[in-house]
Parts: sequence; C-alpha cells; structure tokens
Amino acid sequence: MDPPDDIEWRVSEQPVPYEEALAFMNARAETIRAGTASECIWLLEHPPLFTAGTSADAAELFNPLDFPVYEAGRGGRYTYHGPGQRVGYVLLDLEKRGKDIRRFVHRLEGWIIDTLAELGVSAHPAPGRIGIWVGEGPSEAKIGALGVRVKRWVTLHGFSLNVDPDLSHFGGIIPCGIAEFGVTSLAEQGKQIGMSGVDAALKRRFPSFLNGLHDPCKVS
Repeated sequence: MDPPDDIEWRVSEQPVPYEEALAFMNARAETIRAGTASECIWLLEHPPLFTAGTSADAAELFNPLDFPVYEAGRGGRYTYHGPGQRVGYVLLDLEKRGKDIRRFVHRLEGWIIDTLAELGVSAHPAPGRIGIWVGEGPSEAKIGALGVRVKRWVTLHGFSLNVDPDLSHFGGIIPCGIAEFGVTSLAEQGKQIGMSGVDAALKRRFPSFLNGLHDPCKVS
C-alpha cells in the first residue's frame, strides 16, 4: 500500500548537507502549519557528521576524525549520521492526526521495528533506553535512533536506521549517552539489503504507522 497522495514522499539519491536539510525542515514545518504545503516524509543520507540534541553533554563527544558537529534543535544527545545510514525526516501535522506526542514517538518506534521485521531482523525498544535495539544480553546493540521535535504541532526530524555505515565512526561519540552497549547495522546482522530495498519496506509499513496515530490501540 502506498502512502496517501496528500503526503509528499521524497527520496534523495546523493548525501544531503545537514544545513540544507535543517533549512528545508524548518521552512516546510512553517508552510505545513500555514496550510500552504503538504506533509512530507524525506528519506536521505548525510555526509559524515555528528548532531547535538538539546540534552547533549560535551563529555560524550570525542570526534577524533574531526567531523562537523551541528546543533540539531531536536531532543536527545549526540548522534552520528553518515553514508550507509538511512535518515528519515518526518514532517506531519499532529493537529489533524491526534495531538499526542508520546503516541507519535511510540508509533515511530513501531514503524522502524515493523520495517526491520519485514527485512528479517527482530528488533525491539528497550525500557529506559532511546532507540531501536537487536539481540539480547551482552550482544544487544542499537540499530536505529530516534530524535524528534514538535513545533506548533508539526513534527520535525525523525529517525535513522543503520543499513551499512562505517560503524567505527560511532566511536567519535557516546551514542545517545549510552556507553555500555554497541551499535550494529543490517549488514552486520547478515542482511545485505540495498537502500532502495529498505526504502521500499519503509513505504509498505508507513500506512500502518500513520493509521496508528489515530488509534491508540493499534500496535502494528
């Protein structure tokens, strides 16, 4: 099932500079609120960089490769973005989709978990830890991150999913402030799936995510 026609679905084939993405999101959120532009899902990659959320702690940034660091304006701490990671920016109007930020974040988690299940990877949220996780015990590792902002009931930012990035780049930070667990990717989990395959799965699972924003009892 395709996304509704009134939501723009954008896919960028080349890495997008972070400043460009941030400027687009802020401008689009304003026009969504004004009723002059449609809601939007934007799937992209970034060049290697770190972003700092509103709770970022400078002690968690090492950055030995001197990647650019950007103030993101979203919640959370430090995250890494780079080639091989699918970033999804989710610009939706919660004023017409249920003014419930907690439900939105929960459904966003569910969208990524459902997508991973379709791709053959069992994933889960972890109580007290932000993000999407695979494995258990000592082998538990983070495969996806969430970071959102809501401005006048329009959502900004969204998620990142590790498809096949250079995982050593995560060593420049303590990802999301969680030092005791590692990071992983679809490729490290034995799933050699191209970005287009990940995008197709995200698109198939999107209507369920969207419907769940209206129905608090809907879980998949």
